[in-house]
Amino acid sequence: MRKICIVGGAGFLGKHLTTRLANQGCQVNVLTRQREKHRDLLVLPTVKVISTNIFDQAELNKQLAGADAVVNLVGILNEVGNDGSGFRKAHVEATKNLLTACKTNKVEKFLYVSALNADAKKGSSNYLRSKGEAEDLILATKGVSSTIFRPSVIFGNGDSFFNRFANLLSLAPVFPVPCPNAKFAPVWVNDVVDALVKVIENKNGEHHGQRYNLCGPKVYSLLELVNYTARELLGVKRWIIPLSESQSFLQAKIFERIPGKPYSLDNYLSSQTDSICPKEGNDFAKLGITPTTVEAVMPRYFNNPDHRAAYSFFRRDVAGH
Repeated sequence: MRKICIVGGAGFLGKHLTTRLANQGCQVNVLTRQREKHRDLLVLPTVKVISTNIFDQAELNKQLAGADAVVNLVGILNEVGNDGSGFRKAHVEATKNLLTACKTNKVEKFLYVSALNADAKKGSSNYLRSKGEAEDLILATKGVSSTIFRPSVIFGNGDSFFNRFANLLSLAPVFPVPCPNAKFAPVWVNDVVDALVKVIENKNGEHHGQRYNLCGPKVYSLLELVNYTARELLGVKRWIIPLSESQSFLQAKIFERIPGKPYSLDNYLSSQTDSICPKEGNDFAKLGITPTTVEAVMPRYFNNPDHRAAYSFFRRDVAGH
């Protein structure tokens, strides 16, 4: 039985990936900060949820022993401060520790889920620069076969994207949309899981050292996605207001002072770069995957009267993507 370690596996993408791998007969060890918060994963017979401090190198070396592949899904959208150190710790330092543990244990494969536009030097935000720095570190590390995935925003059952809109639209009669013209190519979580599993299962090494840009088949503005969510939520009528750039900036400055940072200046800066695939194309094709549209997936959740139970973004911490 293959042993797969997923770090940050208790988040949205991690739960979908864990379920898929467990159903395929893999032993999946989910490393997380707080095991007790994620007992729902323990119903899967080949899954272990293990409380782990990924900044303790000795402990991490121990947990990765015997792994055939390690998947790093650790990611934060906001940090406690504003100087970028929180992003570097979560994205760069954690990745460095994992790579060291992989080399120590001779792990065959290391998979990292980054983000479109990640760039250590040219990224428009601390989030994107730290993701880019982690990517560069991974590809510079010898002795580990690594593959990087760079998705646009990921959607699906239990996501933290449409879910956020759904909850806010349900609560407030007025919805101001920051950076309304920011572009996204939302990608279905099942398609991303397909990509990850294909690389995990591949035996000929063709994915070593590759960076795959993953986008859905359609591009939308943020305003279009919010309007779409409002239309699909039965009985919800809201006044949706697109904000100007100066208003968006001001909203970010105000909201990042609110506990939990529902929207921050770093989020605003990330939005200054469209989250769409470059001209070279969408790398799903290289993996033999045809991406799925938002319209083919989301109505089944939006039109479910129990969608608030399925969408629980504000009731749980998102430990991964």
